[in-house]
Amino acid sequence: MPRVRVAVAMLLIPLVVLLAFASSRPHLAAQKPRSLSAGAYASDITPRKFPVSVNGHMTDRQVSEVHDPLRARCLVLDDGKTTVAFVIVDSCMIPRDLCDRAKELIQKKTGIPARNVLIAATHTHSAVTLTGAFQSEPVEWYREFVVEQIVHGVERAWQQREPAQVAWGVGEDATQVFNRRWFMKPGTIQPNPFGQVDQVRMNPGYQHPGLIKPAGPTDPQIGFLSVQARDGRPIAFLANYALHYVGGVPGLSADYFGAFAERIQQLLGAEKVHPPFVGIMSNGASGDINNINYAGPAPGKRAPYEQCRLVADSVARKVFAAYQQVAQHHRADVSLAVAEQEIELGVRLPSEADLARAQQILAQARGPVLTTLPEIYARETVLLARYPPTVRLKLQAIRVGSMGIGAIPCEVFCEIGLEIKAKSPLKPTCIIELANGYNGYLPTPQQHEWGGYETWRARSSYLEVRASDKITATLLELLREVSQERPSSEQ
Repeated sequence: MPRVRVAVAMLLIPLVVLLAFASSRPHLAAQKPRSLSAGAYASDITPRKFPVSVNGHMTDRQVSEVHDPLRARCLVLDDGKTTVAFVIVDSCMIPRDLCDRAKELIQKKTGIPARNVLIAATHTHSAVTLTGAFQSEPVEWYREFVVEQIVHGVERAWQQREPAQVAWGVGEDATQVFNRRWFMKPGTIQPNPFGQVDQVRMNPGYQHPGLIKPAGPTDPQIGFLSVQARDGRPIAFLANYALHYVGGVPGLSADYFGAFAERIQQLLGAEKVHPPFVGIMSNGASGDINNINYAGPAPGKRAPYEQCRLVADSVARKVFAAYQQVAQHHRADVSLAVAEQEIELGVRLPSEADLARAQQILAQARGPVLTTLPEIYARETVLLARYPPTVRLKLQAIRVGSMGIGAIPCEVFCEIGLEIKAKSPLKPTCIIELANGYNGYLPTPQQHEWGGYETWRARSSYLEVRASDKITATLLELLREVSQERPSSEQ
């Protein structure tokens, strides 16, 4: 062999070996930096037929008036390797079967893996019933309509993807959140629907003489993810705040969640951008948090929707101030990661004696509309008796750069969210509740012992007493899993 050929061959051998080594080590071979793209779309889920059932109350409300539109606000992020979709829906709660069906269709139409889609309810109490609770039951035509609109919204957001950049951070507004569960003086709490006396009462009334102290903390943080086109044009703004809802709206309404979307759009100067900007407020760990300060005097009477606007303006201004601190730090070279796990939890089923008592109470009820708490919870007892002894629920963790998002299908008590945030390896971490299904309230074991509305056994509260411990441990494992996938540039 001529010397030139020998030399070339000798040079090629190390190159071939290097390429073979790199191909066997994907993290070495993939040297090309990731480049983010994003798209957003707000799909209209306002009903076309009236009247409609509205849940979130002890009795059903039939509503024909629309105060403001209901939306499924969709955001798609794609780093070139992983695609995720967020869908925040103006609904009180969304059942697992509806979420799963929407995700399957999204995967078929866009290729986004079903496990990479997060679908959550805002928990507005002025939206159409999608999940049976107390005396409100869903109708099939609206369930189908919402699935169609969720899929349509994600498909449009996916089609509108463009080169994007993101920034994230945390604002604070402690003025709008209060723990609604209070320790009360002995003798000031009436027996609960099951004839027992609790240590804690929900919504006791302004300056009630029996007030001792709140039974839990609040979380003033407003986590946010800002999404822009490369030229700085706002695409979407996803926020997260632990506030149950505000209320004070007679007709259908997205509550303060919708008002926040409008207000943050104004503050960002995004009213006339194209494609249209999408503001999104998701609900944090707010199972025991509302907007009412029972330690203070009752405020003056508000006009319908006025309190929603006041809360939205306050929260939007606080988070916008935090956004301004990171506005110059949007970046396109971020990666995404998703982890998901199903866990099985026990159900607090009624005993035979519980069921017999409930049937007796219902037999003595006077009308089709139940008016007393014992009657209402007797009906819930009969319905809950049909549940299986265990249920499977889905937990999900998503990472955007160094920001973590944990999704739980429950109305999560605030202290649980605070614990997960504190222990999460990702900073900041946000908790999106009522995500990927509905499994009722999630109190801690201690809160179960104290009692109160959120612990009363019903379709709205049925998981085993230690469910929060198991959910917290699993979600922290998922957050650690997605954290470990961060490139060194995002550590």
